[in-house]
Amino acid sequence: MEEIIATTTDFVPGYKVKRVLGVVKGNTVRAKHIGKDIVAGLKNIVGGEIQEYTNMLADARQESYNRMVNEAIKLGADAVINIRFMTSQTMAGAAELLAYGTAVKLSKGE
Repeated sequence: MEEIIATTTDFVPGYKVKRVLGVVKGNTVRAKHIGKDIVAGLKNIVGGEIQEYTNMLADARQESYNRMVNEAIKLGADAVINIRFMTSQTMAGAAELLAYGTAVKLSKGE
C-alpha cells in the first residue's frame, strides 16, 4: 500500500488543502461464528472481555480502513481527512463496519 496521510482532523499540519477529490469509503460485513458464539455465551455468564469478538471487529475495522485508503489512492489523493468509523447491524448475527473520509490533494504551507 502506498503511503498516504490519514487523519480524523479536517487539516494536516504544515499543509493546505489544495483540492477536495471527494468522499472515500470502505466497508466490510462480518458474521458471527458458531464456535465463537459458544465461547461468548460462556463469557456472558462469568463476565469479561469477549476476545473473539474484539479480534473480529479489529480485523473488520482494519479492512474497512484499508479499502477506504485504497479508494483514495486510486483518486490520486495525498491524504484522507475527517476519517470516521461507523458500525451497523445488517442482519441478525452480522455487522457492517464502514470507514469514510474526504480524499484531498495537499500543498505545502499553512
